[in-house]
Amino acid sequence: MTPATLLAAGYATRIAAGEKSATVTDWGARVGWLVGLALFVALVYWLMREGWKWRGTLQSDLPELPGAPEEPGEARLTMTGRYHGSTTAGQWLDRIVAHGLGTRSRVELTLTDAGLDVVRPGAPDFFVPAARLRGARLDKGIAGKVLTEGGLLIVTWAHGERLIDSGFRSDRAAEHTEWVQALNSMIETNTTEGVER
Repeated sequence: MTPATLLAAGYATRIAAGEKSATVTDWGARVGWLVGLALFVALVYWLMREGWKWRGTLQSDLPELPGAPEEPGEARLTMTGRYHGSTTAGQWLDRIVAHGLGTRSRVELTLTDAGLDVVRPGAPDFFVPAARLRGARLDKGIAGKVLTEGGLLIVTWAHGERLIDSGFRSDRAAEHTEWVQALNSMIETNTTEGVER
């Protein structure tokens, strides 16, 4: 017999005898790792939530959001889409979370002569009076959301002592340009009338 034949015969004898390999899975260690991972994820979630609350506390000087007037007037433009949040004007990463402004949601925008009505199912609605509108532009990002160039409608408005940028995305992105023109035209008209008075 050759050595290869002897080796094969020995291997066949061990298989026939029912010799088994050692257990591969250490269930105790595996369960320990899973529990540790779950605790780590829970800790990270808790820290993020506390940070969100702390940011809201730091922004507590922001006054309550204005509500829509009973007679806002005839709608100039309407839009449905998404509200992506608000930031301090010019600082696209400085998210404002006070009064629900940090909550993303669906949105229905209505522009009237009185101002901009922002209706958000599942989040607080607010109204921006025409006198507080400061500008509108197309941009690609706001805190936590980055899209293609011109993918977001950014409306700048004054609230209390702050200038705020609020980001919206229409279900039909082609509407953005029309909204920018209408908002900026309205702001220019209000500014001109204010100077003449």
